[in-house]
Amino acid sequence: MYRPAEAQQRWFQHLVGQARNTQFGADHRFRDIQTVADFRQAVPVRDYEDLKPYIEKVVAGEPDILWPGKPLYLAKTSGTTSGTKYIPITRDSIPNHINSARDALLNYIYETGNGAFLDKKLIFLSGSPELDQKGGINTGRLSGIVNHHVPAYLRTNQLPTYETNVIDDWETKLDRIIDETIHQPMSLISGIPPWVQMYFDRIQERTGKKIKDVFPHFSLFVYGGVNFEPYRAKLFETIGKRVDSIETYPASEGFIAYQDTQTEEGLLLLLDSGIFFEFIPAEEFFEENPRRLTIGEVELGKNYAVIINNNAGLWGYSIGDTVKFVSREPYRLVVTGRIKHFISAFGEHVIGEEVEKALQYAMAHHPETEVVEFTVAPMVAPAEGLPHHEWLIEFAAPPHDPAAFVRDLDSRLTELNVYYDDLISGNILQQLKLTALPRDTFRNYMKSLGKLGGQNKVPRLSNDRKIAEGLLAIAKQSHE
Repeated sequence: MYRPAEAQQRWFQHLVGQARNTQFGADHRFRDIQTVADFRQAVPVRDYEDLKPYIEKVVAGEPDILWPGKPLYLAKTSGTTSGTKYIPITRDSIPNHINSARDALLNYIYETGNGAFLDKKLIFLSGSPELDQKGGINTGRLSGIVNHHVPAYLRTNQLPTYETNVIDDWETKLDRIIDETIHQPMSLISGIPPWVQMYFDRIQERTGKKIKDVFPHFSLFVYGGVNFEPYRAKLFETIGKRVDSIETYPASEGFIAYQDTQTEEGLLLLLDSGIFFEFIPAEEFFEENPRRLTIGEVELGKNYAVIINNNAGLWGYSIGDTVKFVSREPYRLVVTGRIKHFISAFGEHVIGEEVEKALQYAMAHHPETEVVEFTVAPMVAPAEGLPHHEWLIEFAAPPHDPAAFVRDLDSRLTELNVYYDDLISGNILQQLKLTALPRDTFRNYMKSLGKLGGQNKVPRLSNDRKIAEGLLAIAKQSHE
């Protein structure tokens, strides 16, 4: 993007100016703010819980709380600590969500010359577009809200039908989606990779064919929400051919970035789309006064927590993600994990990016291996031996030599994380343990939580054993 720092400064001034007469603006002296430094003095970094007193007023239907007027929508999302979260989407912020998704596709067409997919059928595997009301404001899942704004030139070819899309039960909905799509000329398929994989698996069960033979026109896969790498091998094996893909980085809080080229690593950060970004070095995030950097101050190869200020009325808001910049001309990033999803039971601070890279390495050395899903948890007090990390993996195809697979996982993790290496070499931790889970364990676990399908994801790793114990309980039931 041309002059990114100037674009960000313009958005900063515009956002503060627009919100000076809101309750939040009055409470934080927006009328006195002249500079980004003034803003940081007045507005602390917050997460949803910290902003909740304001959001509760918005949800109750009060106007002019975080942004002028009332939001157009409230995006309903699951919080790890907050229960259901309601994220405002305003008349000013909706173009960020809609135009960014459109631009990702148009950019792809411009770069590749491949626009033929628009003439065939498209599917967006998403949550229900059915909306409720809170305080007179339409409320629903982000993917359902966005569904109401799909451009007319795409809507005529879009599947599934509205009647199918509003089905709540994921498995019933999936069967209906297959009924509607299996004989159609599908060209673009979009969704979170594990749920797309489930869609493909069901089609294979029904037809006995590779996806390329069921959908010969399928040429573009659009995805977001999780790192694609652990799913890539199995997904393309199921498809039976390579197809182009576009990675996107949408969140209820804002559309952050999208893949703007098929030839370079990373996603283009959207710096001129209603969001003023700040970045906190990940290692400083939990300090009392961490540095808050503007786009011009970030460095390549470092992990940052993403903070957004936007025209939906989110201020100093931590979205919980960590990113790493891989390019500054233009600014491209990769998502490296969640600021609160890590294992540091012994001070190792292993993050999502590291476990994903370790798994990628082990799978490359054991190419027969296909992974459905995985998560990692600490085992602080094992029945015998030293503490360790437990990797719970559901394989579609397990490694021929599990012990060698574990050694490769562990050796790569020690290379990626010096603290983990110190704990292993110092005999404080022993080599990680692998627990292979039966087929459908993750699916049944998510189903037990009422989070099957849609935009729901299993965290890659956690600092306690809540998820691990839940998965093991489900696995035990399948053996009984």
